[in-house]
Amino acid sequence: MKRFSLLCISLLLLLSTGACAKKKPREGTFQVMSYNVENLFDTSDDPHTNDNEFLPDGTRHWTQKRYRSHLEQTARVILAAGAWESPALVGLCEVENEAVLQQLMHHTQLRSEGYRSCITRGNDPRGINNALLYRQDRFRLLGWRSVRIPFADRAKRSRDLLHAWGRIASGDTLDVIVCHFPSRRNGRNASEPDRIDAARCVRRLCDSLGRARRRPQLIVMGDFNDTPTDRSLRLMTDGGARHLRLTNLFSDPHRTGFAGSHYYRGAWAQLDQMLVSPLLAERVTSARVFAPDFLLTDDGRRRSRRPHRIYNGFRYEGGFSDHLPIVATFR
Repeated sequence: MKRFSLLCISLLLLLSTGACAKKKPREGTFQVMSYNVENLFDTSDDPHTNDNEFLPDGTRHWTQKRYRSHLEQTARVILAAGAWESPALVGLCEVENEAVLQQLMHHTQLRSEGYRSCITRGNDPRGINNALLYRQDRFRLLGWRSVRIPFADRAKRSRDLLHAWGRIASGDTLDVIVCHFPSRRNGRNASEPDRIDAARCVRRLCDSLGRARRRPQLIVMGDFNDTPTDRSLRLMTDGGARHLRLTNLFSDPHRTGFAGSHYYRGAWAQLDQMLVSPLLAERVTSARVFAPDFLLTDDGRRRSRRPHRIYNGFRYEGGFSDHLPIVATFR
């Protein structure tokens, strides 16, 4: 009996040690994730935005059950993408408000991960915003701001840039910019000037940070609605001083492990990017599109696989998102 008791105690100690080891950050590494979560709305009406389709009596019949499912699915993706530990930073596109973030952080599987958040309050007509989740044990937030993009078309309304800065383990200041550039809804060529305006705004912000920081370390991430070879991305990666020349970690699909992060009419495209400054580019150990089987479903018409979405048109699928997340690991 005594031997059996000792065996049980030893087993419990082993299991508890394993659980603690799983939560302990891998020595010297830092994971960053970017994810367009496809319309993470609550079910309450915001009188200042056009969120009517995402109400229980709206065209998408957005109920509490569907909202809760979307929160849980998003949390599942974040944890799965981190694998050995949850990402230190998670840039999110298409989040409605701070209340939604609070639900995501504190009422899903993420509740034990120690995340805090900041979110823009832009002038997008539908009320979608950019947000950042950060783990307090990996990133000590020093400040953040919402940056309005000055479009040549003064009537244009879109998402603000989210600029956050904080201290990392090395003691350096890390600047993070979360973007969601204007869509291609009116056609790629017709809408390109708006994305170029957004890219110029990012480039100016990066240049100003380069002058302000002794050792500038920048991450620019999000849904750019353009591919790495498009003009807006080239404007950001080709410009700037040498110590601020941005590298796009997702410019080569052969290195990132998948054909793209977004699927439209049978074709994959890399619309989600992560750009980093030279000091961070030297520390990248991996950059990948996170594309496990559970995030994909069959596109029967084309005999291919596509993201398992929340909605396909107005038909509810109850999946995850129309985008795949991207993840980079730094040493």
